[in-house]
Amino acid sequence: MTLIIKNANLNGENIVDIKIDGEIITEIGKDLDTDSCEVYDANNRLVIPGGIDVHTHFTLDLGQYVAVDDFYTGSVAAAFGGTTSNVDHISFGERGTTVTDMVNQYHEKANGNSIIDYSFHGAIQETPPAILDEFQALFDSGIVSTKIYTTYGGKIDDVSILKVLKKAKETGTVVCVHCENDGMIFELRDEAMKAGHTDPIYHAYTRPDITEAEAINRLAYLSELAGAPELYIVHTSTKAGLDEIKLARKRGLKNIHCETCTQYLILDENKLIDGGNAEGIKYICAPPLRKAIDQEALWQGIIDGDVEVVATDHCPFYYETEKLPHKDNFFTCPGGIPGVEERIELTLTHGLKRGISLEKLIEVMCTNPAKIFGMYPKKGIIAPGSDADIVIIDHKSYTITQANRHSAVDYTTYEGFTSDYKVATVLSRGNFLIKDNELVADKGCGEFIKRHF
Repeated sequence: MTLIIKNANLNGENIVDIKIDGEIITEIGKDLDTDSCEVYDANNRLVIPGGIDVHTHFTLDLGQYVAVDDFYTGSVAAAFGGTTSNVDHISFGERGTTVTDMVNQYHEKANGNSIIDYSFHGAIQETPPAILDEFQALFDSGIVSTKIYTTYGGKIDDVSILKVLKKAKETGTVVCVHCENDGMIFELRDEAMKAGHTDPIYHAYTRPDITEAEAINRLAYLSELAGAPELYIVHTSTKAGLDEIKLARKRGLKNIHCETCTQYLILDENKLIDGGNAEGIKYICAPPLRKAIDQEALWQGIIDGDVEVVATDHCPFYYETEKLPHKDNFFTCPGGIPGVEERIELTLTHGLKRGISLEKLIEVMCTNPAKIFGMYPKKGIIAPGSDADIVIIDHKSYTITQANRHSAVDYTTYEGFTSDYKVATVLSRGNFLIKDNELVADKGCGEFIKRHF
């Protein structure tokens, strides 16, 4: 089938027609011949590449709790928000489980369910030879990135981190790191527990900015020692953390990448206080929400090119049954918030109001994640030869509420926020997922993205 999208305001720059043959964009130009073609009129509306969210947690299993969006409901929410591809951070298995085994489990979860294209990051919680020996085979199979943690039960120590970084240097694997100093957090949480400081705001107080900055600093030096593999700092949330990334680059460290998330750009730690504990407990996530100074630094980081990616860390748990019961004790609350649907609309709204160019915002939400994680130019750009992943957006103001969300979770992190933009129509590989605000995709139409460099 040949489809022509007429009158597309491509990236906010000029009005063009986009020709799609099958799954691929074949031509972009003025007044393309529409004979024997299906035609969809964009009516001069903004058209951008399909969004790429490289930080989601669909069905994340924490043991006692499991993230409530699976690959169907999570991908539907993503599509309604203009995201056409995601790379999911998978769960750990039991100790001794190989990364390959967990990736295979995730293939079973996603295949036949996701309506958007998808891939996975590996996840490493120990470094025996068998795990390190998997790197090349995983890379060859399209899993070109892996995740490690410096906190939580699955954290690894500096010796193991160095082993992972050295092996990643050999294979070309991107190492994604959750950077927080576990020892600092443990001591501060212990002090808070003993003092009876269990309200949601103490979640932020026990994970201050220096816990992030120290871990980023340490990872940068370990990466330098390992020969500078591709190092990707996930969900950077603080000015102090971003400053460490900038310092590492200034002293010559190559290949250190910086991601932030929508919540760190738009929300601050007052959300943990405003409305009392019953409201604040909705916003428990790690890293925690930060201060206004951190928001400003991250927005400036986007302008300066220091922050390369805006993702979501979408990891929802039910408010009524899984978060609210812990309103007076943040220690026992599952950590994670929803956000996969709101990322593009709110980043455009707040970014453009700040004078950030549309080109820059498309870079951090579409193009850069595709480049860093081995999907470009197949994904992340509207150009001949690329997949026809296309988002058509109305420039219209509306209020985000739970009633107009599509995730399986029972609340939105952005209740009452106004967006100046509304995703109206979404195509993935030339097929309509959302058409004029209606879901038209078949369950399971998304495909695995075999990533490569």
